[in-house]
Amino acid sequence: MPADVLDFSDPAFVADPYAAFAAQRAAAPFVWHEGLQAHVATSHAAVSAVLRERRLGRIFAERTPAADWETFNWLHADSILDSEPPKHTRLRRLVAGAFGRGHVQRLAPRIEQLAAQLLDEATDGGAPFDIIEAYAEPLPVLVIAELLGFPDLDRHLLRPWSQAIVKMYEVDRTEAQEIEAREACREFAAYVHELAAARAKSPGEDLLTDLVQIRDGSDKLSERELIATAVLLLNAGHEASVNGFGNGLHSWLTTGRAPIDVTDDGAVEAAVEEFLRHDSPLQLFERTATADLNLLGQEITTGQKAIALLGAANRDPEVFAHPDRFDPLRAPNPHLAFGLGIHFCMGAPLARLEMQIALRTLLTRYPDVALTEAVRRPTFVLRGFEHVRVSPRG
Repeated sequence: MPADVLDFSDPAFVADPYAAFAAQRAAAPFVWHEGLQAHVATSHAAVSAVLRERRLGRIFAERTPAADWETFNWLHADSILDSEPPKHTRLRRLVAGAFGRGHVQRLAPRIEQLAAQLLDEATDGGAPFDIIEAYAEPLPVLVIAELLGFPDLDRHLLRPWSQAIVKMYEVDRTEAQEIEAREACREFAAYVHELAAARAKSPGEDLLTDLVQIRDGSDKLSERELIATAVLLLNAGHEASVNGFGNGLHSWLTTGRAPIDVTDDGAVEAAVEEFLRHDSPLQLFERTATADLNLLGQEITTGQKAIALLGAANRDPEVFAHPDRFDPLRAPNPHLAFGLGIHFCMGAPLARLEMQIALRTLLTRYPDVALTEAVRRPTFVLRGFEHVRVSPRG
């Protein structure tokens, strides 16, 4: 059965794809989609198989004309996300080494401080506020900026650059969005180039300094690899947190507000995992066949694409009892929100930490928080909200 039920151009599907996912999963969990010109996986087993299959790789195809897309092309060609072994292995090892130097762990007290400050600024305790704009969005941007060592005065630049670039990953995008993405890539790359040059002359205690020193060591990042890594860390390093928190909080607030004991670290951790599963921030991950293969009965020829629909996998009733129900105590919860295999999200520990602290801080201060309005972004791949307005006192 073809995947006709999945209409990525239909605003109603983009707004709520889960019923269509269920219908497609029941009919054919791994099938050719004519519109996407790709094999599409909707079950947990099929998505896992696509993500683990080594003959399906991240193959970046450069955009043309080359003169217009030059910076965009090399930012992706030299990134961890769009590389395969041996390049991917080398880049991930170098960057993971920098992440392993205590950066994430040392940020916990600072994340708590930032979360409290943002809530102070968002409301006096009575006035409704937009939790995306005032809390969920700035928190991970500030965290990743501190992790990388971006100057305070420049941090307002980061989210607009990221938002422009990630629109390129959507199924439907406009020419205007492509122009904005190219310009954001040029500006962001030039900015990181200057900042890295400054760190080479005057090192700091931050991740960008570590990346510069790795580049200057015996096993080094090239200049373009360093810049591509910093851009990826910003884009991927906050999108999951912003959208994961916003989507999850909306799910919780609109499905009965099952109790979450914020004094219990395990309960907070479990709730965040359900945030990520129930309405996943990343819905689609694409891979390309590097050889002819048969996967789950589907013949895939070299160059054809296979698409893992992560949000569909995370609602699979074969794995999750009552998958459409939001259950903050769900266990086990083997969701695929951060992917699987060699491209499993390297920033998952940081995203989880940010979301746990954000949830605990919010519900400790405002345990009766209530939804007043929510407006979704009209995007599919990176699923999230433009606005989630809440009343702190219910």
